[in-house]
Amino acid sequence: MNASRAEPFTRLRVERDLSGAYPAIDSRWSDMRAGSRELVGVFLSHPIILARVEAGLAIEMARIALGWSQLAPDPDDRRFEHEAWQTNPLFRRVLQGYLAWSQALLELLDSLQLSAGRRRRLLFAARHLIAAGAPSNLFVTHPEFYRNAVTSRGLSVVTGLRHIAEDLRYNHGLPRQVDTTAFRLGRNIAATEGAVIFRNEICELIQYSPRTPQVDGRPVLFVPPQINKYYVVDLSPDKSFIRHALDAGQQFFSLSWRNPTAAQRGWGLAEYVQAVIEAIEVVQAVGAGAPVKLMGACAGGLTATLALAVLAARGQQERIACLSLFVTMLESPRADSADRSADRAAIRAALARSSTAGVLDGADMARAFAWLRPDDLIWHFVTNNYVLGREPPAFDVLYWNSDTTRLPARLHADLLAIYRDNALHEDGGLTVDDVPIDLSKIDRDVFVVAGERDHITPWQSCFRSMQMFRANTRFVLGGAGHVQSIVCPPGSGHARFFIHDDYALTPEAWRKAAKQQDDSWWPAWVRWSQAHGGDTRVAPDSYGNDDFEPIEAAPGRYVRQR
Repeated sequence: MNASRAEPFTRLRVERDLSGAYPAIDSRWSDMRAGSRELVGVFLSHPIILARVEAGLAIEMARIALGWSQLAPDPDDRRFEHEAWQTNPLFRRVLQGYLAWSQALLELLDSLQLSAGRRRRLLFAARHLIAAGAPSNLFVTHPEFYRNAVTSRGLSVVTGLRHIAEDLRYNHGLPRQVDTTAFRLGRNIAATEGAVIFRNEICELIQYSPRTPQVDGRPVLFVPPQINKYYVVDLSPDKSFIRHALDAGQQFFSLSWRNPTAAQRGWGLAEYVQAVIEAIEVVQAVGAGAPVKLMGACAGGLTATLALAVLAARGQQERIACLSLFVTMLESPRADSADRSADRAAIRAALARSSTAGVLDGADMARAFAWLRPDDLIWHFVTNNYVLGREPPAFDVLYWNSDTTRLPARLHADLLAIYRDNALHEDGGLTVDDVPIDLSKIDRDVFVVAGERDHITPWQSCFRSMQMFRANTRFVLGGAGHVQSIVCPPGSGHARFFIHDDYALTPEAWRKAAKQQDDSWWPAWVRWSQAHGGDTRVAPDSYGNDDFEPIEAAPGRYVRQR
């Protein structure tokens, strides 16, 4: 093996092959167990290829022992930032041995003739073996462990052991990702001023206080995902999309879903779509009948799209001014996969579990999603919390990520059926509340945002979803993952996005032609929203109206439910 193949040992290719886990996320657990067993069996059944790769590995290990190896980690790999990984001969050899072993494992897989489905399963298992085997995950092979132990007089070791004991007892054996004590809803997170003006058994509707003397006459209504709380668009004040929109003169309303229990197991897409339509009616009543600029994220974006399609089928599309979709898929992430049987089996197993419990627990799904990015969401915190004996960070995005909700069994089944059957690709392939869904009838402009490194709703699927609309569309590819592509305030210093106007291309061709823009896409959305706005009017000086009076201050009651 030569040194060039070690940089950064094909991690990006592995992530690309493993994208598209939503919504059959439960399958990743079975894939990991079965894939690990299958990995061993496949290697043993190819002894010649195995011997060749082992010989190359032995040669590289000899170079490492002699100090001749040029293997080095990706410069951006934060696991190996400590200088001792490069300057200390012992730790450098430990790191290079890990890189050589990881590279040999992937080289072995590359050498085998495998079907696409089987390769995906084996890469999933290999990726987790590589992530788990990093020397940064172990006390004895992390150089900073020793320095922390000495400088803290052993306190870091005690703290690390305490974290392990607490997580085994209270967090299913996984490391905590965030210091939840640092945040209080309505104080330093979800704190934009507003009031609940409508509540029913499924949702609350929050109206936000204007921040400019004049406002756009057409209000914005945000439909959040059902598996997390709405305040992904209202994190800390400097990361609040809502506040940014308000500062630009937009009127803003947001739904906040109730956290269902098994008693609400029968709530399905029809109930959630009807809730969106009812919220549109309230927003219009408060906003002097003006058309609503509808917006949704993830599964909330799917729900918003279906609500608009229902209105279009009923001849009421004029109630909507435009549609914005953030990290939203309307098709299966592996629609063109030749190996669908494993996904269908996983879907059946997932449905059986949620049907028995009455709900799909959001915390379980969050843990499963974490295993899709083990370096960032599992092993990074093993190192931080256990090996180095530090406290989890106080990070607002991770706090929101941990503040999950449950999905009713019926909604879970409805969502899986859409992706399993690609129901939205065929006119009338899906019916909601006895209304056949036909996306071709939607003639409102659509603004779509996806994430380049999104491991939940792959950007390629979001792009193909955008192509399903017949109206004018705009596609923006954020330069981060699922959440950070939404939460990217201007001036943060690290945000970027990509744009290109030819949407007839394949996703790959579009990405190749797209041009990078530095900073956030938020101002571009504001300009687009203003272009689809109405007459400017004096900002309202009170919440709601005579029919919909304020019930309580934002963030309301439902967001606090556990």
